[in-house]
Amino acid sequence: MSQKYDDWGLATRAIRVGHERTHEREHGEPIFPTSSFTFNSAAEAAACFAGEVPGNIYSRFTNPTVRTFEQRLAAMEGGESCVATASGMAAILAVCLGLLKSGDHIVSSRSIFGTTTVLFEKYLTRFGISTTFVSQTDIEGWEKGIRPNTRMLFVETPSNPLTDLADIEMLSNLAKAYDCLLVVDNCFCTPVLQQPLALGADLVIHSATKYLDGQGRCVGGAVVGDAKLVGEEVYGVLRTAGPSMSPFNAWVFLKGLETLDLRMQAHSRNATELAKWLEDQQAIDQVYFPGLESHPQYKLAIKQQKGPGGIVSFTVKGGQDAAWKVMDSTKMLSITANLGDTKTTITHPATTTHGRLSPEQQCEAGISGGLVRVAVGLEDIEDIKSDLVRGLALL
Repeated sequence: MSQKYDDWGLATRAIRVGHERTHEREHGEPIFPTSSFTFNSAAEAAACFAGEVPGNIYSRFTNPTVRTFEQRLAAMEGGESCVATASGMAAILAVCLGLLKSGDHIVSSRSIFGTTTVLFEKYLTRFGISTTFVSQTDIEGWEKGIRPNTRMLFVETPSNPLTDLADIEMLSNLAKAYDCLLVVDNCFCTPVLQQPLALGADLVIHSATKYLDGQGRCVGGAVVGDAKLVGEEVYGVLRTAGPSMSPFNAWVFLKGLETLDLRMQAHSRNATELAKWLEDQQAIDQVYFPGLESHPQYKLAIKQQKGPGGIVSFTVKGGQDAAWKVMDSTKMLSITANLGDTKTTITHPATTTHGRLSPEQQCEAGISGGLVRVAVGLEDIEDIKSDLVRGLALL
């Protein structure tokens, strides 16, 4: 990161970093919807392709709009380098392809996004990369899972959908002791609420589709870390394999970053009020939210995060039928598996986000039929409560 940004706060970095004005002197960041770029001479083209001089070559791996997004997110996370990708899953895959080889081993929390579990168990195994899944919160279990060929520890904190927290500093110490990389999916918190690199993580993963965008408009992902691991190895996967972010999507995400600080604070406020209200509803067995004192890692949340985030999950009495009844009774909330939107969304994890997991895997991950996940949006909180109470009153 350039020296001139060192004294800027996070909100300022989210608005100002990365934009180098063109000769047109535009105030807003431009979009460069072009597949390729020209050179002044054959020699200049050869030097750019060889990496001897910087310059735009081909939008699969060099595009000014995408680069602005990458520089801005890296500055917000405190990283040296960022690689933007076509989706959050593409970001995870690029990390695995760039940093692992056949025979390597991953230790992962079992409390991760269902599709990430499928990637590890179904697809990486085809390339000779194995995974051991452990409890998110059991540091001894993490250590027992490590083998001589373990290369990576992978965690999503808070977890989806139960908001379990992993102690990033403790996992960082463990990773260093066994010469492993610690990769943290920071989707739920964003750099506004949590900065894993400052806590000792080696790489940070983002699904830009979620809070970084904030309005459910585009799909994208990103990896943040140092100049070697991300700037060379992960970037090399992007350049060769091409899971690239489009310039238009990068521009949308840039606009999202500008309001990220304000939105994450507002999401946290609404989610906190909703979680406290849900705890008082008779039809609910348990509420999962790191901003509640009843959360088993409430103290860790205060230590590790600057806010609890916007995800609230709860189990209703009566299992799947009751959960679906609550969801189907809503009139305003959006029944969709996406999250991080200004609009509140509601989903049933056992049959959507984690639906491809076996019953045994769902049980191990704590995903029950009665579990409902709400990504609390920015509507009036009383309207969100009123929409949920319709279904809860039927149970």
